[in-house]
Amino acid sequence: MSQGLPRKLRYAFILQVVLASLVVVVGAVVTGSIVKDALTDQQLRGEAQEFWNGRARDPAYPLPRASTMHGYFVATGQLQDQVPAELRRYGIGVSDLPGGNRKLIVDERPQGRLYLVMSFDLLDAIIARAGLVSMLLALVAVYLTTWLTYRASKRLVTPVSWLARQVAHWDPGKPDMHSIAPGRIPGEADGEVGQLTSALRSLTRRTRDLVARERDFTRDASHELRTPLTVIRVATDMMLADEDVPARGHRTLQRIQQAGRDMEAIIDAFLILAREHGHAPLTEDFDVAVVVDEEVEKARPLLAGKPVELEVVATASPRLHASPRVLAVMLGQVLDNACVFTERGRIEVRVEPGSLVVVDTGIGMTPGVLHRAWDPFYRADRVNPSGKGMGLSIVRRLADRFDWKVTLDSTPGVGTVVTIDFARDVIADSVA
Repeated sequence: MSQGLPRKLRYAFILQVVLASLVVVVGAVVTGSIVKDALTDQQLRGEAQEFWNGRARDPAYPLPRASTMHGYFVATGQLQDQVPAELRRYGIGVSDLPGGNRKLIVDERPQGRLYLVMSFDLLDAIIARAGLVSMLLALVAVYLTTWLTYRASKRLVTPVSWLARQVAHWDPGKPDMHSIAPGRIPGEADGEVGQLTSALRSLTRRTRDLVARERDFTRDASHELRTPLTVIRVATDMMLADEDVPARGHRTLQRIQQAGRDMEAIIDAFLILAREHGHAPLTEDFDVAVVVDEEVEKARPLLAGKPVELEVVATASPRLHASPRVLAVMLGQVLDNACVFTERGRIEVRVEPGSLVVVDTGIGMTPGVLHRAWDPFYRADRVNPSGKGMGLSIVRRLADRFDWKVTLDSTPGVGTVVTIDFARDVIADSVA
């Protein structure tokens, strides 16, 4: 995990606290402003109404005078000289005065026009104190609630995070199921976490047993198949050496040998691929030319009766530290395909400084066939009824297993070019 669930949870709660704090502060400010406007308007209108009610009872009712309020009254028909010029320009209603927390109400009745000016410094202080106290209480409530929620969430998340860390350190080949035993889980291990741990332990056991059974079956079956194949190979060699066997029998025996060779190559590939990635086949220093010569000689009988020339062209003599059997299986599979699908012309095996290139003049492949050529059991051509479509799939899987690169290029009616790049394992090279 790049950050970990607890850290992400912490960041989420921090973001929640920040956003909640902003909402509380902005809400307190906006609410205070709304309350102030409502109270001041109400108070001004109330003072004006009180003045008019007093004048209705007593024509000499005085204007309100206080530290926060003063007023002016202009009877109907009188000049407004006693009213400050800055107030005369305002119309009927409540207005904000510039330069401070002051408001003006202008109210006109048949008796005259009333000007009341009120200062709200004291009200501002009261609202500010009340807003500050409310804001602090709200923030304390938010922080306390968030902290308690975070603690509860952390207790719930801790077992999941612990389980993820344990599984992340598992060896894929040998998972340590004891590390996630029920008694080792921290925090609240009941409920979903316990179910998840139990399911994971069960799945790990089943997967391990399944892999072991598959590996044992592949290994045992491959070994057991070698004995009858050896008998078949020896028997066909003896019969091919018998001059009394007719030509038709020779062709049949050669097909049997070809099928036996294909089976041996597949068995070797299965044995290699059945091993775990941490247990590669035995490696050694060897000359590529030796492997090439052996595989070419094995492939020559497949061309019997065909006007096809099989030749090795060496422009270098690379020496590898790798598995000669792996290279032999890969080259053998490629040569088998080339021999089967080339009816006339030439098959050339080029030994280059860091690769083997097999070029044939066979039937070639269309782009659609070329795209699926690596798929297991895929056969685009039905000329060879004994083929199972496994050759190129095995070649690709072996190349991937040993970090080699294999490429395929083909043109219908022209031929196919297969390149096996093993440059990473070259330990010596010389020009041929």
